[in-house]
Amino acid sequence: MSYSVIGGADGPTSVYLAGNFGWLNGAGLIIIILLLIPNIIYALKGRNPAGRYSGSKVMCVLEQTGRYASMFFMVFHIGIGESGFCSAGAILFYGIGNSVLLLLYWIVWMLYFCEHTFRKEVALAIIPVCIFVLSGVTSGNILLVAGGVIFGIGHLYVICQNAKA
Repeated sequence: MSYSVIGGADGPTSVYLAGNFGWLNGAGLIIIILLLIPNIIYALKGRNPAGRYSGSKVMCVLEQTGRYASMFFMVFHIGIGESGFCSAGAILFYGIGNSVLLLLYWIVWMLYFCEHTFRKEVALAIIPVCIFVLSGVTSGNILLVAGGVIFGIGHLYVICQNAKA
């Protein structure tokens, strides 16, 4: 348990930084839900003209491991490799950065629904990686950063191989 003396205009920030919110990250859960909504819509529409890459099993496993690790560490605090937000600026950067990236992600998805291009596929691969890495860096979660990087390497590789096929 942590205690904090609150004074001046920084009251709510001090409470947020000093508070112990347990094992669940509500903001991370919302971000994951917002990332998954367009993917679910796309899957339900059944539009997958290129099919899935079936080449390197290692890269497919790397992609999926990174994907699910990133989503897990966005939502759950396990107490390993986590130092928390270091300042009010980090919290602000987390919120604004993720909001901008999510908005960009949804815009690219809307454009992708209209016309499939390789550039849009790459953008749809890179933006979630940026969200995971930004969230990990600002919240001091090294496992989230690692998961995001692993997911990025695997996902970009699979997308490039799908484009070649």
